[in-house]
Amino acid sequence: MRRNPPPCLTIAYQQLRSTAVFRLKAFARKLRAYLPGLLAHCRYPLHTSVLEGINNKIKVIKRVAYGFRDDEYFFLKIRAAFPGIG
Repeated sequence: MRRNPPPCLTIAYQQLRSTAVFRLKAFARKLRAYLPGLLAHCRYPLHTSVLEGINNKIKVIKRVAYGFRDDEYFFLKIRAAFPGIG
């Protein structure tokens, strides 16, 4: 589901685009390219350090679970390791 940017961000972007200062216009063009990522970070404030920790824990579970024939049990172990996430 794609959401529109907040009104304050839209207004600020329009003001940057309509200014006479060249550097601000250039900043607005660069900001436009990174806008989806910035909005995603505002909605879901998950830093890379948290993701690295999650990935590392999954790798450890995977090493311990080597030889299990049941994939469903493996995914159940992952879900049990992260009770607060989805």
